[in-house]
Amino acid sequence: MTASSLTHATRLYKALGHSARLRILSMLRGGELCACQITAVLALAPSTVSQHLRELKQAGLVAERKDGRWVHYALPRAPALRATLALSHGDLAADPAVAADGAVLARLRRVPLAELCRVHLSLRRLGITRPGERPARRAGGRTQASRGSRSGRTARSGRLTR
Repeated sequence: MTASSLTHATRLYKALGHSARLRILSMLRGGELCACQITAVLALAPSTVSQHLRELKQAGLVAERKDGRWVHYALPRAPALRATLALSHGDLAADPAVAADGAVLARLRRVPLAELCRVHLSLRRLGITRPGERPARRAGGRTQASRGSRSGRTARSGRLTR
């Protein structure tokens, strides 16, 4: 193994060495995704997802395409890399987190990207929940902000309400 192939192998295995990056690769098996879609499904900070995508791109495991303000990611077309990814994905398909990601993505792919950004990547605001997760309910028809805090102080004045 030459130094360049050793460096490439190191990048490849480092990229495959994190659960979030494996989840991203599993999501991309269904086709191209925008960075905001990946961020919404993973429920991680955009900067964290960006770092994971950078690691995958440096290892040659994802291809990037810019379209205006959107950055789309897809699996590369190289047959050797696709074979490597197929081996790593075989056992992951049955993982609960990967299966939940797939269920969320099935619904999320129908949402326009502008709408996803409008709700600040909040799946709950779009009515999308992970399998087994209950939709958010409001107590008494009021939101948390309108109920005031539990300390007995009002949100505006800070004075006691008792």
